[in-house]
Amino acid sequence: MSGTAPRVSPNTLRHVLVASAIGSALEWYDFFIYGTASALVFGELFFPKFDVTAGTLAAYATFAVGFLVRPFGGLFFGHFGDRMGRKPMLVATILLVGGGTFLIGLLPTYAAIGIWAPLLLLLMRLMQGFGAGAEYGGAVILAVEFAPPGKRGLYGSFAPLGVTAGNLMAAGVFYLVTMMSKDDLLAWGWRIPFLVSLVLLLVGVYIRMRISETPVFTEANAKRPKLRVPAIEALRRHPRNFLVVIGARLAENGLGYLFPVFGLGYVINTLHMSREVAITGVMLGNFAEMFCIVLASWLSDKIGRRPVYMGGALFSALFAFPFFLMVGTRNPVMISLAFILIMGIGGGGMFGPQAAYFAELFGPRLRYSGFAFARELGSILAGGPSPLIAALLVGWMAGAPWGVACYVILLSLLTALAIWWGPETTHSDIRAEHPEDQEAPEVASTLPAQ
Repeated sequence: MSGTAPRVSPNTLRHVLVASAIGSALEWYDFFIYGTASALVFGELFFPKFDVTAGTLAAYATFAVGFLVRPFGGLFFGHFGDRMGRKPMLVATILLVGGGTFLIGLLPTYAAIGIWAPLLLLLMRLMQGFGAGAEYGGAVILAVEFAPPGKRGLYGSFAPLGVTAGNLMAAGVFYLVTMMSKDDLLAWGWRIPFLVSLVLLLVGVYIRMRISETPVFTEANAKRPKLRVPAIEALRRHPRNFLVVIGARLAENGLGYLFPVFGLGYVINTLHMSREVAITGVMLGNFAEMFCIVLASWLSDKIGRRPVYMGGALFSALFAFPFFLMVGTRNPVMISLAFILIMGIGGGGMFGPQAAYFAELFGPRLRYSGFAFARELGSILAGGPSPLIAALLVGWMAGAPWGVACYVILLSLLTALAIWWGPETTHSDIRAEHPEDQEAPEVASTLPAQ
């Protein structure tokens, strides 16, 4: 039978879910706003010595570099999250990402200080990435460790729901500022989304300061001594689960950045459609993804994490070519529908059950480290480079998107294979030191032979 944290009051549960969702939304608003700006304005502002295509590629490269430090952030904050508690790390990560984003809004451009402008932009990006390396994992663990029996998937969905809401807010704010004239947008309008993040940062810190420590963490540390290096123990005790997390991230993370970031730039710069059409498609895709995240998470509580996750990955593989065919029509309705389907069914189908699944793969004394470190290693391989790789593929194929479609299929099939190889965890005990030992018989029997 599944085990859960001790019963807590409905008011506490509501507070936890709000903290998980809103904190994650605010954090990822900051993170995604950088990706949107990379596609729309950073090429001209910080890399004006290049032509339009090369400038956009350079902006995507700074976007990718931020992912290189994310595993170190996951390792650092995950270590202290397993030793000191979930709450203080959640406050620290939001301060790093939110602070970095606000400072980007104050940066002088290349025209003012030359080469120092892109260097400072890169520094702020590294600051964002270091904090983001453990933000999502902490938000998920907070919700999952408080979840009542049979609802870990649904409760865990509030963190990815917040991520998607943050992306939606980022697209919405940029939609408003792109209504300015191009001169005003490049002169000062682009700063508005970054400066607004200060208000969001203050709200996020206030919310997270009020949350309590999870009962699962408190119970685990009362019963057993703390591990000296939780990340190493996570890899030593659960090597298969560690690799499953990395593989499962390839499509979810890679496509999660490829379509909202590269897809936005592709519609604008390659197909020469208006910014309004492109951003509308991404915004509608995010609305669809929010709905599908909740549905997929709820469904994973009923039939298991693996079949739902694999379904999202396989749909993404099948829809890769149709997506670009639909976008290539240059019809605004077809463009929006393409984003709705790939981000909703494909992205939501993977992102929804992922939260509870990754948390369930590790025991409570090393959960934060194992979750955050393994997840962010997957980010280096997929999310960070995916917009850059996609842009390069389009450039090499003279504007044709079929190389990108093949790249989408590759990532999706690798993720489906990783999930097939991994254990089912829906009925595992969230408090157990070795989650795989707690699998219900009917679930364990579905695992592939090892």
